[in-house]
Amino acid sequence: MPGGEQATLVSEEPEILSVIDLSRIIRERLDTPDLRGVRVRGEVTNYRLHSSGHMYFSLSDRGENGDAAIDCVIWRRAAQQVKPPPENGMDVIVTGYIDHYPPYGKTQFIGDGLIHAGAGEKYLLLERWRQELAKEGCFLESKKLPLPPYPSRIGVVTSRTGAVLQDIRNILSRRFPVDLILSPTQVQGEYAHIDISAAITRLDGGVDVIIIARGGGSFEDLFCFNHPDVIHAIAACHTPIISAIGHEVDVTLSDLASDVRAPTPSAAAELVVTDRAQLLIELQDKKGAMQTLLLDRIERYRNDLEDLRLRIISRRIERRLSDMKQTSSDLLERLQRGIAIRLQTEKKELKHLTAQIRAADSRAPLRRGYTLLFAEGELIRSAAELKRGDAVTIYFSDGEAEATITEVEDDRDV
Repeated sequence: MPGGEQATLVSEEPEILSVIDLSRIIRERLDTPDLRGVRVRGEVTNYRLHSSGHMYFSLSDRGENGDAAIDCVIWRRAAQQVKPPPENGMDVIVTGYIDHYPPYGKTQFIGDGLIHAGAGEKYLLLERWRQELAKEGCFLESKKLPLPPYPSRIGVVTSRTGAVLQDIRNILSRRFPVDLILSPTQVQGEYAHIDISAAITRLDGGVDVIIIARGGGSFEDLFCFNHPDVIHAIAACHTPIISAIGHEVDVTLSDLASDVRAPTPSAAAELVVTDRAQLLIELQDKKGAMQTLLLDRIERYRNDLEDLRLRIISRRIERRLSDMKQTSSDLLERLQRGIAIRLQTEKKELKHLTAQIRAADSRAPLRRGYTLLFAEGELIRSAAELKRGDAVTIYFSDGEAEATITEVEDDRDV
């Protein structure tokens, strides 16, 4: 080699990756804006609804360049919004993003929503209507009207022959009977929106509240309730409107424009009137509270009147009371004087009796130094009553002593 230098060999072998590293690289490469919010159209195959509520299936496609398929999953929360659920062989459009699940080495399409391919244009139209009507202010919360607390006339916009009307009528008659005014209309079909708009306008101003109601149905069945004509009729209505269209998961533009949305027509009927039985209980409670309050006030007024009456007693009665007080005072003074004299007399008698008692006290001489002599329980008053050998008891002021007579001298013998 030139210059006598020896070429250095460099290894061209690629870096050895772990499976975890490779999975991480795949996941990072797939996490791009181009693969998020993707709308994919294909045929549903291997559809399975898991007990957890998740939807598992494949989207298949056949073309001139060959066949292709990709696994898809729609998690439970998003799957609840798919109405009706897909079936094998159905042509659908799924919106979502690509994700790679490393534990299984699986790349799959995570769906956020699914529609029938034929309904795709309607979904786009719905979104355009929603944006345009929102700019017009048709969905503003500040424009929504409160429901009347005790309506007497309720208007219903629904089909004349459907079960919805009978359900509403039954609930109203049970909870709180009111006048129900039907404004019949078609509730599905290509021109139903014209009928619905006219039915709303007919009722405006003639009832206290309006219920727009329809039973459950597919996206196409409920599509007429998204039409701008219906939304404009709701927005222009001066009467509060409750929207009760389809089931709880079905949300139409009418729901957004109405003053209140109910999950079902039956729920709307319960919402629009108060339960009469519960109202009667509340009224009874309030009646009892009012009676108690009234009785308390009457008692307070009675006391006030009594105080006032006592304050307006005439001067003559006051003088009479004063005289009676003076008389009472004189009698009390005389009584006190009589009692003082009587006490003095009683005190003297008590002193005299005390002196007599003290004089009769046999132990009084003992306290002066004398003693008492008893023999066989008898007081010895004379030496003549004793003889030699007698056992005697001598009593002192502070005790007693036993003794025996050894000698007796009688003064009378001298």
